[in-house]
Amino acid sequence: DGPRHRKRHPVLPGRMILGLGCDLCAISRMEKIMADGRFLHRYFTEGERAYIAARARGAQTAAGIFAAKEALVKALGTGFGSLAPADVEITHDASGAPAYLINEKTRSALQARGAQSAFLSVTHDGDYAMATAILEG
Repeated sequence: DGPRHRKRHPVLPGRMILGLGCDLCAISRMEKIMADGRFLHRYFTEGERAYIAARARGAQTAAGIFAAKEALVKALGTGFGSLAPADVEITHDASGAPAYLINEKTRSALQARGAQSAFLSVTHDGDYAMATAILEG
């Protein structure tokens, strides 16, 4: 394991995967729609916008964050019905690994599904960003 890998969590008795979601986002498409500042304010939190602005490849970063939001609501099985895109916030640890920052609305949605944890993985290749969310309960 390198420094970018998180500590492995042991499988606990009675815990299981309750939801799995993934999403793919074209970076070139994100680059075009980022030109409209309203999109950034509608879909990204203040912290996410600051993180995107600080990155050399802003469209690539935004595409990964957007895919991560979509992956979570797919894992929940709700889509963006009960949650707005800005209700699902993506944060990054010191090594750059992404994670969900759980606010009250998101916590309620997770609890309604019976989930206690939400895990996230994001990858980029060529013109695409892909995210996978796993709900565990």
